[in-house]
Amino acid sequence: DKKLAITVFSFPPDKGNVGTAAYLNVFSSIYSVLKDLKKDGYNVEGLPETPEELIEEVIHDKEAQFNSPNLNVVYRMNVREYQALTPYANMLEENWGKPPGHLNSDGENLLVYGKQYGNIFIGVQPTFGYEGDPMRLLFSKSASPHHGFAAYYTFVEKIFKADAVLHFGTHGSLEFMPGKQVGMSDACFPDSLIGNIPNIYYYAANNPSEATVAKRRSYANTISYLTPPAENAGLYKGLKQLSELIASYQSLKDTGRGNQIVSSIISTAKQCNLDKDVDLPDEGEELPANERDLVVGKVYGKLMEIESRLLPCGLHVIGEPPTAVEAVATLVNIAALDRPEENIFSLPGILAATVGRTIEDVYRGSDKGILADVELLKQITEASRGAVGAFVEKTTNSKGQVVDVKSKLSSILGFGLSEPWVEYLSQTKFIRADRDKLRTLFGFLGECLKLIVADNELGALKTALEGSYVEPGPGGDPIRNPKVLPTGKNIHALDPQSIPTAAAMKSAKIVVERLLERQKADNGGKYPETIALVLWGTDNIKTYGESLAQVMWMLGVEPVTDGLGRVNRVEPVSIEELGRPRIDVVVNCSGVFRDLFINQV
Repeated sequence: DKKLAITVFSFPPDKGNVGTAAYLNVFSSIYSVLKDLKKDGYNVEGLPETPEELIEEVIHDKEAQFNSPNLNVVYRMNVREYQALTPYANMLEENWGKPPGHLNSDGENLLVYGKQYGNIFIGVQPTFGYEGDPMRLLFSKSASPHHGFAAYYTFVEKIFKADAVLHFGTHGSLEFMPGKQVGMSDACFPDSLIGNIPNIYYYAANNPSEATVAKRRSYANTISYLTPPAENAGLYKGLKQLSELIASYQSLKDTGRGNQIVSSIISTAKQCNLDKDVDLPDEGEELPANERDLVVGKVYGKLMEIESRLLPCGLHVIGEPPTAVEAVATLVNIAALDRPEENIFSLPGILAATVGRTIEDVYRGSDKGILADVELLKQITEASRGAVGAFVEKTTNSKGQVVDVKSKLSSILGFGLSEPWVEYLSQTKFIRADRDKLRTLFGFLGECLKLIVADNELGALKTALEGSYVEPGPGGDPIRNPKVLPTGKNIHALDPQSIPTAAAMKSAKIVVERLLERQKADNGGKYPETIALVLWGTDNIKTYGESLAQVMWMLGVEPVTDGLGRVNRVEPVSIEELGRPRIDVVVNCSGVFRDLFINQV
């Protein structure tokens, strides 16, 4: 008999944005949730056969705009009913005039958009109302939600009589309505709007900062969902042709065709606008062999940078574990990081050591356009993906799904030559990679793979609907912190006094030194005097303060922790140890960073 109001969003309120959320296929996920709830006895009478039909019934048109006649109207609330059921309605008149107003209205009634299936209501949350003038909401002391927004939550609580509301995906507008930052009172609009309804909120696992806002300001029980894995962007059209020309140059550079191929590379690079990023000589100019290699190396390095940029791979569906391809993409990124606190070395680092190099040295050489280092980095990248792919393949069924991970991994790990990553690397130049370090790393990756497929997103929702305890867990980047997995946890952030961590400081030093080397090369051998940097709340939670650590290392200071691991002071590093001048930093903080990291500000 329980009633559930599922709320979807429309931001920005533009064509095709009704029912969207960060990294989430919203309607396919809702359909998955409703099918699962139906098995548990929830009344979902009239649920259509497919997610596409569900979209059609709720919004009639995938390209619908909010407030358009395409959206299905589930209820028309007259002004008298609205005023009787919404005790704070008169507080909205200063900004929006008398109801019904012009938003979510037909001129006589306030309109609630959505569709009801038995005891399930799928509703479209109204927009902010300030889209044409967003600064008004930020700076006006008297800002408020509009009548249509208030009518929506009045309908959910007092007419539909929902036992709980499920806000579906990252993120809506409720928690950002005017009021205090924390400690809501009845004078704060998030408190007035949500009323007494339990608020359950599916939230992206990698965004704990805004999830914290939802918890503080709208009393949300968040349930994390998995973000899609990041995959390499790859190359296309002219860039792909350029890659083929570089491959030709590498095999034919010592023949008489070297200059001709370099001329074609320069011409194609200019057509692809790479001359804006790389200094290129004139086409047809005769170059000695070492200069040809340097030009090709710089173009190749830029090409590798473009190709290896990470892009989200599709959209996640609630309750649907990743495919083998997605699991490989995630594990390759996890394997790319050193984890000194667990004595785990990165896979690229292990492979670079096989040829007597450090991976940082290879990165530096690649950045400088040294052709041999660019090629070596490509080989390391391909070998990393191949080794992880061979590992995951052992847990994959004929449909490309990762299944029965626990039993299959126990038969894989620890058997010398039969280990799939060893078999793969034995066919490459990295055949002598350290077996012990590889075994430790892939043991860790095996545990990560178990967590990736151990989905509890649907289970946690049903636990919350039963009024039971939903297990808390950290939010953030699952690549840097696999403890974010499995998803389906009530997200919390971190102790703001504990950042930046030692690992964040180590990563920041590498990033800063590489940045300063590049700036120095671009500025005639001079270090920059000042650098501007934005500190974002989400990024610093994901990376445990890496951006903040970058600011510190530019200034040439290091954090000092007390006996409880809290950072409460910094110490300067001597100029001799730093090996460069200190860099002034102009910092701009986001609002979320300002509110969450008071000590650091």
